Amino acid sequence: MSALTRLLFPAPAEVRSTASIFRWWESRRLTFNVIVGATGLVTLAAMNLIALLPPLSVRLGVFWPGIILYGFFANLFYSLGFVTEAAMQRVWHDETPRVGPALFRQGLVFSVGLTLFPVALMSINWAFQVLKWVVR
Repeated sequence: MSALTRLLFPAPAEVRSTASIFRWWESRRLTFNVIVGATGLVTLAAMNLIALLPPLSVRLGVFWPGIILYGFFANLFYSLGFVTEAAMQRVWHDETPRVGPALFRQGLVFSVGLTLFPVALMSINWAFQVLKWVVR
């Protein structure tokens, strides 16, 4: 099994207690943060490269408060995966579907996509600027 498959399709928590579900989620938090953080670095690099292209030709700064706030909220929403699974366990006990892996996978994919989204916006902006530059 490949590392990507193990990452995206992990085995759910074996013991179905709140503590075991919590440990399951926390054992993956560092991986989540590394992936989303690396994606953020790619986003910053891509946006700076796009900004340097004509006709924009500007240097972008790094807005650290925004980056820190984004990281805080990414981790807050990551924690909602545990909260959701633990709440389901409390309500349905043994009948609870093992949703941890699916919630983790969907949250990770959403977070990576959201982190890359500014690159798409910057690219669209650059394309419109080029179009305005050419039409003049």
